[in-house]
Amino acid sequence: MLVNIGFGNIVSLSRIVAILNPGSSPMKRMKDEAKKNGKLIDATEGRKTRSIIVTDSDHVILSALQVETILQRINEINRDEDGDR
Repeated sequence: MLVNIGFGNIVSLSRIVAILNPGSSPMKRMKDEAKKNGKLIDATEGRKTRSIIVTDSDHVILSALQVETILQRINEINRDEDGDR
């Protein structure tokens, strides 16, 4: 399953480990470390980062969508998947 993280960008739902708020110092350090290691993906289209998505491959994806918005989209996918069975 794929989840839209804003502006037509999608991520594989099965690869997501965490969706985090970007405001704290540890999150900023994680973002800087990912950038240094070539594992940072900026999907904000130049807008403010409102969530950070961490994948099982240690990629860090920046999104302009709120954590709650992405969670809502994931819940919709799960509801649709349960309804198809």
